[in-house]
Amino acid sequence: MRILLVEDDAVLSRTMTRHLERAGHRVELARSVDEAHHWWRVQAFDAVLLDLNLPQSTHERSGLGSGLSVLRAARARGDRTPVLVLTARDRTEERIAGLDAGADDYLGKPFDLGEVEARLRALARRASGTGDRVMVGRLVLDRPARRFFVSGQPLELPAREFEVLCELMTPPGRVLSKRELSRRLSDADGLLGDNAFEAFISRLRRKLNGSGAAIRTLRGLGYVLEEDC
Repeated sequence: MRILLVEDDAVLSRTMTRHLERAGHRVELARSVDEAHHWWRVQAFDAVLLDLNLPQSTHERSGLGSGLSVLRAARARGDRTPVLVLTARDRTEERIAGLDAGADDYLGKPFDLGEVEARLRALARRASGTGDRVMVGRLVLDRPARRFFVSGQPLELPAREFEVLCELMTPPGRVLSKRELSRRLSDADGLLGDNAFEAFISRLRRKLNGSGAAIRTLRGLGYVLEEDC
């Protein structure tokens, strides 16, 4: 998954980023309200981990949990990215405010990092309407294990290829535009160029040969993963 972590505590954010990246996720870190507004607008994420108690921007004096402004702004523009709010365990008002603002779940500090990852997986599954295992032809995605298998044998993929193929399987048959997929592959500096993107898709297609699944191009629409009949 591609995750936006909004957390100003340097030690905690470093620990969480390291844990999530070791589990195979891509993490973008925002340490303030301004950074969180920026990254959430310019990048596509599978989930957001949001601490409500952030340094306020120069434009806001929001009182309880300035991170609420980030969440409210995203929901106001129609962004439905799953959000897991991180709160102080004894601050009931924070949990209520976060849920009322559009959060999908909350977790009190201190928390277990394994539980954070499990909750993120659950939110992503709920958002995509898919279960733990998804199959197209002989290609199987095991979400909890973060592995692909073909006829029971592991299909080893680099992180970026894994993320794109995972996106195409949530759920299978969903058409994704070139821009949407390119955003998954790109860094903050810009979208992947056309030639680099086409080369990437070509490599991924070759690796799917014999899997019973294929990436189809729908001219003018984008890409879709279907059974290869």
